[in-house]
Formats: sequence, structure tokens, C-alpha cells
Amino acid sequence: MPATPLPLTDADDAEELARAELYGLLARLWLAAPDAALLEQFRVAATEPPERGGHLHAPWESLVAELRRVTPAAAAAEHEALFHGVGKPEILAYGSYHQSGFLNERPLAALRADLAALGLTRDAAALETEDHIAYLFEVMRWLIAGDDASRCTLAQQRRFFRAHLQPWVERLCDTVETHPGARTWRAVAAMTRAFVQVEAQGFDLLDA
Repeated sequence: MPATPLPLTDADDAEELARAELYGLLARLWLAAPDAALLEQFRVAATEPPERGGHLHAPWESLVAELRRVTPAAAAAEHEALFHGVGKPEILAYGSYHQSGFLNERPLAALRADLAALGLTRDAAALETEDHIAYLFEVMRWLIAGDDASRCTLAQQRRFFRAHLQPWVERLCDTVETHPGARTWRAVAAMTRAFVQVEAQGFDLLDA
């Protein structure tokens, strides 16, 4: 999954760039613990909220504060305890599990069909399946900021989001936010929930 911003077809569209970058940041945080370099960026760089006074302001401030507090070792230990560990992980961040109760079920098959239609394939070296939240957020990032005008459209964003993210992501956030071992990822989950809600409202307005 790429860690650098993708070019926008319209360089002046700051709002779309912010959406793409936030999807990318959240994908990075769900996939793995933040390393020292990423945490240092949050400690020294200006970290303006995506929208001042809006729905994302408070969860963004909380996430920034947490990323400025936590150490790389503590973040790595928490991520390992929540999402890996011995045997079945404490928390599974896969769409198939949260929609069907099992891994590698019909939601994953449907997702793979849609990804194939978009011309996207999973990196064979990746450990996570395509329905991992990080992978799905990277697909949204590409649909917003990619340069394939035939595929990277607002209609495709709305369709993909509604089919493969909206049905289950808040359920994952519930699980993380109520887990006694979550601290850094409680902030990640709160930010994710708020962002998904904003995205859903935005797509709903397209139907109005």
C-alpha cells in the first residue's frame, strides 16, 4: 500500500486532497503501528484539523494528542495485542468477518469481483486479505486521487464505499473503542468513525 500522496487530477481541489490523505493516514494506522518517523511528524509538524469546528475536529485533536503521547514501542505492543497475538486476534479488522461472522466469506468474494472490475489486484506479498480496513481505505484513496479518469470517479467512490465500507466499519470501531486494551487505537477508531459518518453524509447528499 502506498504511503505517499497520490496526484490529483485537479491540483487545486484541496478538499479532495484532504479526503485522500486522511484515507491514507487511517489506512496506515490500521495496517501497522506508527513508527518513530510518523510519530515524529505529528510531534513537530502543524496538524490542522480536517474541518475547524466540524464533526471531525474533536476526534482529530484527540488522535493528534495520542500520537504525540505514545512511543513507538508502546504503539507496537498495543497493535500486536489487539490485532495479532497468538491464536485468534482480539480484534479482526476484516469486512467479511464483521458482515458474515466468518473470514473469507461471500463479502470478500464480492469485493474481489469489484476490485477486478476496477483493475486492482492484491499484492501477493501482502499478509492481509483485500477486505482488511487498511486495504479498503487505500482503494478509496485511489478512487479519489488516482489519475484513471474512467475509474476514479465520484460515482465509483460512492458505490465502493456503500458496498464495502459503510455496512461494517462502525461495528469495528465499536469493538475497538470498548476494548479495555485499546488506547491509541481507541483514538484511531473514534477518528475513523467520525470520518466514515462524514463520508456517508456527503454521499447521501449526492442522492438528494
